[in-house]
Amino acid sequence: MARKGILSSGSDTKQKADTRLKSPAVEPTQSNTKARLMPRGAVGALQSSLNRMQENAVQELDGSLIDMAGVEDRLGTDIQAQRQLLDSLKTYGQQVPVLVRPHPKTAGRFEIVYGRRRLQALKSLGLPVKAMVRQLDDHALVMAQGQENTARQDLSFIEKASFAAQLDTGGHDRQTIADALSVDLPMVSRMLKVGHAFDLPFLRQVGSAPSIGRDRWMALVKLFAFPEARTRATTRLEHSDWGGLTSDERFEAIFAEAATQPQKKSTPPALSAKPRTLRNRDGKALADIRSGKRGVTVTVPSRAAEGFDTWLDAHAEELLQEIHDRWQKTRA
Repeated sequence: MARKGILSSGSDTKQKADTRLKSPAVEPTQSNTKARLMPRGAVGALQSSLNRMQENAVQELDGSLIDMAGVEDRLGTDIQAQRQLLDSLKTYGQQVPVLVRPHPKTAGRFEIVYGRRRLQALKSLGLPVKAMVRQLDDHALVMAQGQENTARQDLSFIEKASFAAQLDTGGHDRQTIADALSVDLPMVSRMLKVGHAFDLPFLRQVGSAPSIGRDRWMALVKLFAFPEARTRATTRLEHSDWGGLTSDERFEAIFAEAATQPQKKSTPPALSAKPRTLRNRDGKALADIRSGKRGVTVTVPSRAAEGFDTWLDAHAEELLQEIHDRWQKTRA
């Protein structure tokens, strides 16, 4: 037997209800319990059938009564596509109804399941919204929205990955996510890896990037594993004037920024290791002095010192104190 879809019309239920209505009533007995239950069951089945018929009917609703719900499935708005949709609605009217559900908390209001672009366009035009109203719980809403997304050819990889990540964050299990997007579990894992790597504000700025596939997004995930690369890319995104760049071009600019290898800071040249010769008043070499990172070294060669090296060693502390005192006076 074929499995019913979430939005099935329920014709089987109606046929069963009709069959029940045509069945002869049970004769009352002393307890007459069954006699009371049968009409109630038949009426209940009829009411259920009528509810199904009402759900299949298209109603006109005030757009201001419809709120957003479910998971954000589009990253930004394609201005040109939205303008074309507006022109089409002005010329031909709304041909395809949106799907809504009664607001679970506010009586008289509704929540959109799918058809967000049409809803926004109709609101901006001040036109009523043709909608099907269905009683959907949160799980059924997600499934309906996901199946609608799967059928749309213009939804990009990153939009589907972001959709999957939002479902995961919302507590839906992976099998539900796979069913909603009509993909297998390994693909769900790959989508979640990408979807969780980027927050929604970042993705909204980049946009849908329709020509950028899974491999390029996975490559950006790997680059963003390095905090420096992520910082460079997000800084570029926050401080750049994108001008007329498309979403694909914004992605490429960010990718290039993340992949750029920063130039290493040049280290200052080390102090010369070549010693300088100190001489007496007659020009005779007394010692060599060398300055380096570790300090200053004075060397008195023994072969030509004529005993000066020994004397210096014996009076080094006294002489160094005198030199230090003179240095202190220069600082006063």
